[in-house]
Amino acid sequence: MSARPFLDTNVLVYTVTRDDPRRDKAIEIVSGGGVVSVQVLNEFVDVTRRRYRKGWEDVSYALDQFLAVLDPPLPVTQETHRAALDIARRHGFRIYDGLILAAAKRAGCAVLYTEDLQDGQTVDGVLVRNPFRP
Repeated sequence: MSARPFLDTNVLVYTVTRDDPRRDKAIEIVSGGGVVSVQVLNEFVDVTRRRYRKGWEDVSYALDQFLAVLDPPLPVTQETHRAALDIARRHGFRIYDGLILAAAKRAGCAVLYTEDLQDGQTVDGVLVRNPFRP
């Protein structure tokens, strides 16, 4: 397993927020490196454009910064999709969470940083950690 964590979308999103207490921790995590998937990058674009109303230049700049410090993003392949369906079915997760876990497992990451799943649970060998939990 890789010592580099897999980062869910919310970690990336908090790096570009203002007045959010999670921002500094998110920047620290991303600066330390890690792994993401193309899905995570797409979700980042969607959330920052829709919820935070960031312009395309700001979004593109942030993506360039992520790509400079993170491992190359994993593609969403048919194999990953099948694994995600299995994970979602077995654990009762949404397909999007299954895709994140399947990608983390495929990358060999021992830890997934996310707020979207139960902190401390292990799914298919990937430990879920909420880095923003007090």
